[in-house]
Amino acid sequence: MPKELFRLNPSIERDALADRYRCNGRVQVRNVLTEATAAEIRKILASHTPWGMAGQAGTQAAPEAVEAPQLRTPDGQAKARHIMEASHKAAAAGEYACRFARYPMLTAYQEKWSPDSVQDMLVEYLNTPDFLDLVRDVTGIDTLVKADAQATLFGPGHFLGRHIDSHVAEGWRVAYVLNLAGDDWHPDWGGYLNFLDDDGDIIEGWRPRFNTLNLFAVPQSHAVSYVAPFAPAQRFAITGWVRDR
Repeated sequence: MPKELFRLNPSIERDALADRYRCNGRVQVRNVLTEATAAEIRKILASHTPWGMAGQAGTQAAPEAVEAPQLRTPDGQAKARHIMEASHKAAAAGEYACRFARYPMLTAYQEKWSPDSVQDMLVEYLNTPDFLDLVRDVTGIDTLVKADAQATLFGPGHFLGRHIDSHVAEGWRVAYVLNLAGDDWHPDWGGYLNFLDDDGDIIEGWRPRFNTLNLFAVPQSHAVSYVAPFAPAQRFAITGWVRDR
């Protein structure tokens, strides 16, 4: 694997980040990768990733998805419209809902959708000792053994409703978001990762920042705010959970 595709910034102050994580179970690691590798991954997401669509309409409903090849067919386009309409209706009723573009990197890797692709390489990098040791050092959880991954793209009209990621029994310990949005992402565009208290008040919100790794303990109430219709479609990220099994 070419080393220039994923290289951690050697200047990360792990002890200071660990102190912040211990305070409330979340922390931002800014400039987590070298500038060159972060720019390369953003280019891969922007120009070389076959985006499909994912969504859910209500906690009792199953997640739905349409992969990129399907989106080129009438049936796939009809399913995408259904996801948009159903998620809109559920969110309007105050139920959990989400919709966003995504490429399921781990599934693609396991099912060999595109063997030896750059996305496959990124899955492997996220499971190297370099990355896992960084997460272990910052979170203090030395039992973490692997990371899953999906590429996400939040464009106009996309959002992720409030939820807590309660799959602890499946080994989820730490959620991560490797943000690769543009440096010029404006607050008015939305797409913030917000953390909420039991009353639904936002207690902390993080703007999408280029080359920034967000880490937070699960379960923890959070959401991605609605991306405004006038926002550019460039809120790229790689997201997932780091697990202890």
